[in-house]
Amino acid sequence: MGAVRDRIQISPELYRKIAVTALGALVLIVLTGAAVRLTGSGLGCPDWPRCYGRTVAPLESHAVIEYTNRLLSGFVGVAVIAAGVLAWFRRPFRWHLALFGGLLPIGVIAQAILGALVVKYHLAPGLVMSHFILSMMLLDAAFALAWCATYEPGERRASTDRLGVWAVRALIPIGQLTILVGTITTAAGPHAGAHGEELVHRFTFKGGNTLSWMVERHSVIAGLFGISAIAVWLLLHREGGDRRALRPLTWVIGLLALQGVVGFTQYQLKLPSELVWVHVALATLTWVAMLWTVATAGRLAPRLEPVPGAVAERSAEPAGVA
Repeated sequence: MGAVRDRIQISPELYRKIAVTALGALVLIVLTGAAVRLTGSGLGCPDWPRCYGRTVAPLESHAVIEYTNRLLSGFVGVAVIAAGVLAWFRRPFRWHLALFGGLLPIGVIAQAILGALVVKYHLAPGLVMSHFILSMMLLDAAFALAWCATYEPGERRASTDRLGVWAVRALIPIGQLTILVGTITTAAGPHAGAHGEELVHRFTFKGGNTLSWMVERHSVIAGLFGISAIAVWLLLHREGGDRRALRPLTWVIGLLALQGVVGFTQYQLKLPSELVWVHVALATLTWVAMLWTVATAGRLAPRLEPVPGAVAERSAEPAGVA
């Protein structure tokens, strides 16, 4: 292994491109996966990994959409395996790149297994939700990999704005909750992922009012996310605040505002699939922008500990001495 690593060496710039490609591929597969669900193509291919027992999908729209998404999954697999394996050949070697890179193939394998279970159990809502949430977790690891591959250790200064950095980080759980409730809302709606007369289970824990009940809660949590983001933006803009994260946070706020407009419009129009897809795409971009914000805010500088000798000298000075 050592001899192979000596012969194959990947430059930091090349590895950065590989990591960014893996991130882009994972974003793309989230969007195409949403298209599969919203066009009712979730069972366009009733078997897996083939489609109707064939290696090429039949010329039927739902089958073509579903099978195309599976083929794109193959490209994603190649991209993340490259990112995971080639991290060991990057020079200089950095262990955390190898860690984040190694998580990507594992996550994609888990996605493939979960995807097969989704088909096998006819788009059970819990499995479909898990499929999307795992995609978001993969985006977390892929973004961390791309960001760390872009900067060398110590290249970016640490922040001394402890309040600002922690305020930015506090937006993450609110965003995660918004995404979780959004997936439950989708699973209670009309776009469960199948077409024709196929029976697909939806969430009905509030009976016929489940969708409206979930939409109301999702709207409140998303509104809280937006208000919190604005509050953090104002906090970073204060005198003495570290303003590095203002630009990506501005993108987050703008995307959330657009999300609100699209969400209200799609509900008023009885959830047309095209607008729901735009909503999912914006949610994905919003999450990536949120990760960008946290990364830009940076690490915190260590607290400065007082020097014991200096403290003793100051305490021994006579009163009134400047």
